[in-house]
Amino acid sequence: MLQVMRFAVEEINNSSTLLPNVSLGYELFDHCSNTRNFGSLLSFISKNGSIKPKVKRINYQSDVIALTGPYGSTRTISIAPLITMDLIPLVNYGASSSVLSNKLQYPSFVRTVPSNKDMINMIIHMIRWFGWNWVAFLGSKDAYSTDGLNLFNTYINNTGICVAYQERLNLDANYSQTLKKIDMLNINVIVVFAVPQYAVNIINTAIADNIRDKVWIASETWSMNQQLPREPGVEKIGTVIGITDRLLTLPGFNEFILKDMGTANVNASKFQTNTCNQNCDYCPSLTAEDIINENPSFSFAIYAAMYTIAHALHKVLQCDTKGCPKNTPFEPYMLLGEMKKLDFPLNGRQVKYDKNYDPPISYAVVLWHTDENSPQFEMVGTYDTYPKTVFTIDNSRFPWRNDSIPFSNCSVECKPGFARQPEGFHSCCFTCKKCPRNSYVDYSQDPYTCFPCAVSDWSDEGSTACKTRAVVYLEFTEITSIAVMISVSFLIILLIGIFGLFAYNFNTPVVRSAGGGMCLLMLLCLTISSISVFFFFGKPSSVHCLVRNAIFAFFFTVCLSCLTVRSFQIICVFKMAAQFPRLHSLWVKHNGQWLFIAFSSFIHLISCVIWTTVSPDIPIADSWTFKDQTLLMCEMVNTITFTVVLFISWFLGFLCLVFSYMGRDLPKNYNEAKSITFSLILYYLSWIVYFTAYLSIKSKYIMLLNAMAQISSIYGILFSYFIPKSYIMIFQPQKNTAAYFQTSIQNYTQTISRS
Repeated sequence: MLQVMRFAVEEINNSSTLLPNVSLGYELFDHCSNTRNFGSLLSFISKNGSIKPKVKRINYQSDVIALTGPYGSTRTISIAPLITMDLIPLVNYGASSSVLSNKLQYPSFVRTVPSNKDMINMIIHMIRWFGWNWVAFLGSKDAYSTDGLNLFNTYINNTGICVAYQERLNLDANYSQTLKKIDMLNINVIVVFAVPQYAVNIINTAIADNIRDKVWIASETWSMNQQLPREPGVEKIGTVIGITDRLLTLPGFNEFILKDMGTANVNASKFQTNTCNQNCDYCPSLTAEDIINENPSFSFAIYAAMYTIAHALHKVLQCDTKGCPKNTPFEPYMLLGEMKKLDFPLNGRQVKYDKNYDPPISYAVVLWHTDENSPQFEMVGTYDTYPKTVFTIDNSRFPWRNDSIPFSNCSVECKPGFARQPEGFHSCCFTCKKCPRNSYVDYSQDPYTCFPCAVSDWSDEGSTACKTRAVVYLEFTEITSIAVMISVSFLIILLIGIFGLFAYNFNTPVVRSAGGGMCLLMLLCLTISSISVFFFFGKPSSVHCLVRNAIFAFFFTVCLSCLTVRSFQIICVFKMAAQFPRLHSLWVKHNGQWLFIAFSSFIHLISCVIWTTVSPDIPIADSWTFKDQTLLMCEMVNTITFTVVLFISWFLGFLCLVFSYMGRDLPKNYNEAKSITFSLILYYLSWIVYFTAYLSIKSKYIMLLNAMAQISSIYGILFSYFIPKSYIMIFQPQKNTAAYFQTSIQNYTQTISRS
């Protein structure tokens, strides 16, 4: 580190463009300890051996314009307040604690290495890249490791990573016990975020305790350590992946060292000095090759620190190609202002600073190759934030055992469609539960929850997404719908035709015997009832649900009341008139048949109004019957009101059957027993089939069955009651005479008298 600094200063002083006719000088102090360091620090910020109060600092300037170092966050934090209170730039190459980015506390701190938050983000990137979530974090009891651990615990929130074990160690801690705990917890990824001497103890203990097949993630402080890869047995502990500042060669540095340390005598004379009551015993034994092959992790950071000071001084002194004006007054804080504006290339890297005086990130991921005679560091990934953020790792470079990435997870990842069920304290420990039908799990949103599908969607068990339900209803364009609509259209045309025929032959015996005006009312009600069938097709709405059964229920019941009273009236004429003449005369005098029709129709109308206002059928979207369909249909809300409506209709039909049975032996022209019985049995059977299907199955074709029940009920009355009479009027007009009907009555009378 010392030699890199010397090399940079010599290079700057020899430059003809950076600081022409200005030479940088430097004074070095060995940082022995936090407490014994203040002597050298105070001499830096003094002037002629004294430090004057700020109020008397007229034309006062410290001995130095800027400082660089010391190496390490704890050492830097201990001295930075004294330096920064005078706004002397402290351009640091080896302190990465994120605390130092706080400009309120450290306003003149500048660094050429990324902060711990960048290193921690890089480590998290790498852990997630390989799919690990069960990791250990080991550090030392100093500001560097404490800051790193705090940041790690903060930044892993919502990443799925769990710190299964964490500890900050002393130099004399029981490293064996720590590693045994990690091994017992089945942790295979260990982040060692510590300064070199602690990392050395951890790795050497792992070798001694035969810890095998772990993944060790090394922070930048020891990722390029030159001695550890050479330790016997280090290849057995697993894979060591280091993160370091992007390594750059310094052109001319090797030649500078070889020239400067050409002889051992010169080398020894430079370092045989007691510093801070310590003898640098190993320094005289270093050779040029030892220095050249030393850990280069911080070489560029030191090199950039020197050039940062030089470029800022160039701006403050207002230098140009001709030189720097002499006797230009300036103070250290002026350098600080210029440093924030710096943006210059240096050996292929861009040197610039953000608002916190932190540099752009340019990390390299290095893989230790310890199974070779000469250990090597291979760059297998990069992480850069300038000019844009790019993170890459080449997975093919990693010599994993069995060609598979080591497993370091608390639980095996759930299969698609399975949600996590927390197990224990850590979120990484879980069991897997298959999501039920009509739910799904989205790991990008929340891997612990089976989210319900929307009403319009569906899913099978164990799904990762919902599918859109098919919306099903009885459409106009379906073949069955078209067939039914053609059928009901034909029915309406036929009813209208028969209505016209009966109106034209209104005064004939056939029409009068069938009921006269009552027949026209029946045909009109049947025609209106037929129209309701069209409301069964298309997307159900409130109007559809209200009209489709209410119209049919009322008008068909009016038709049944006419049929009932017609059957009763024939019985009265032929059987009850002689036995109960007074009642018969009252019935005829007061138009009893119309009073009965009006009364029963009114009662039924009231029940229909109550049904359609209190609890009408409503459109629903049935999404529970079929897993992949939404069935649009009309649902019965209250069965009581509907039952009342149905009871009136069925009761009238029952009375009609009774009366028609009583008149089974009447004259042929007046005997409607067979036709009425047939039509009403068809009516009952149609609706029994419909209600049975309605209660047992769910399908859009239930609505089609409802429509067909209405049509069959109408067709039953039409073909059994009106078609035979229409046939006589058209094809057998000889039977549509008063004489023919009189003959039938006489024959019936003779038969009754003989019996």
